[in-house]
Amino acid sequence: MYNDKIITCKDCGQEFVFTANEQAFYAEKGFTNEPQRCKACRDARKNASGRGDGRAPREMFDAVCAECGAPCKVPFQPRSDRPVYCSDCFSHRR
Repeated sequence: MYNDKIITCKDCGQEFVFTANEQAFYAEKGFTNEPQRCKACRDARKNASGRGDGRAPREMFDAVCAECGAPCKVPFQPRSDRPVYCSDCFSHRR
């Protein structure tokens, strides 16, 4: 029913494929417009707001990492009864 379609990205000018499966998905969801941007440009636009969903960027709070002592920012209000870790130390603890 659907055939792959070549579309030119309106941001970067690169061609990308709007696959038959993507077209079926769009139809199933009731979307009437084809994508105008390639995946890389769509992702960049989503990340530009910091949230990816059109809302304002999250409030960040200053903290000091409990492991390495480096200053860092976290998306929650730190409490004195719980340790806070910078992103590097946090990823090593997982």
